[in-house]
Amino acid sequence: QVQLVESGGGLVQAGGSLRLSCAASGRSFRWSDGNWYRQAPGKEREFVAGIRWLSGSTLYADSVKGRFNISKDNAKNTLYLQMNSLKPEDAAIYYCNVPVDYWGQGTQVTVSS
Repeated sequence: QVQLVESGGGLVQAGGSLRLSCAASGRSFRWSDGNWYRQAPGKEREFVAGIRWLSGSTLYADSVKGRFNISKDNAKNTLYLQMNSLKPEDAAIYYCNVPVDYWGQGTQVTVSS
């Protein structure tokens, strides 16, 4: 059974930084793609960033390019999302995903202006 547990969310001022973590059990990130999604109130869940296990390549939503960085630590079986220069519009619940059907419970990110 795959379990994903996010942590690291919180309240931060605009321009600040947070690092989200997603600890996995039952599935190794060494052999799995990993993604971050987010969902703001009243909006659909949207893709934020992804990392491919085979190539290590990363991809980002246009709205976060240059500010967010996705990475993983295979030894710790943990996926990360470093978020810098946060904006109020980044506020959302952030979810870790292992394609296709595995999701964490989410971690809240709040950005004050």
